[in-house]
Amino acid sequence: MTSSRRTFLRQLGMATGVLAGAPLIVQAQGQQGGLRRGGAPRGSEFVFARLRYDSGDWDYNPKVAANVLDSVMQYTTIPVQQQEVVISADSTEIDAFPFLFMTGHKLVRFSARERTGLQRFVENGGLLFSDDCNHDVNGLFAQSFEAEMRRTFPGGGTLAKVARRHPVYRSFFAFDGPPRTSHEINGWGDNVIHDYVRGIERRGRLGVVYTNQDYSCEWDYSWRNKRFRTRDNTKFAVNLVVYAMT
Repeated sequence: MTSSRRTFLRQLGMATGVLAGAPLIVQAQGQQGGLRRGGAPRGSEFVFARLRYDSGDWDYNPKVAANVLDSVMQYTTIPVQQQEVVISADSTEIDAFPFLFMTGHKLVRFSARERTGLQRFVENGGLLFSDDCNHDVNGLFAQSFEAEMRRTFPGGGTLAKVARRHPVYRSFFAFDGPPRTSHEINGWGDNVIHDYVRGIERRGRLGVVYTNQDYSCEWDYSWRNKRFRTRDNTKFAVNLVVYAMT
């Protein structure tokens, strides 16, 4: 174990919440009281940025960030910022983050400014990873998110199935398509095992990855408990991060 990872895990262990310190909140105009302007990445540093949207439960699954950050530290040499950043789609600083995490169960409804911000984020090379916690292709989150993508990317906002040979499945670990989750296997939600994810491409790269597998609930556990699992289910998250960062 590297000294940097030891330091990171020690800081996580001392935390009273999910991360060592409260998440950095980036307001719409980019004003907050964090470590540096907007908590933006420094150089090649990875920052776990969570999308805040007013219409739904954007803050669901609070342990995901620490778990994913631990995996990025464990498997890669990418430096990380230990605090999750919460950012709204209409923030002027959204373009500083190559990876943006979104989840929820409820209605998704963006304002015109939020749509403009997300469109700019994707067009500039960012990756929005949106996971439906309902695990239901006909649920409220699924239908409203798909409608918002069509509004945000007129003429090209249809979420298409991502090919099983896509580089996102080979960016770090090798997967033969999207890994299954316990929610699918146990019949949660629409009682269907989804053998695909969907996305929107821009300039030959994925700008949006949308999943119905409920990965965010699957990853919402303490990173300390990973050692009890026969298989680390956060490895696909590492692929998403590496894809977004390269």
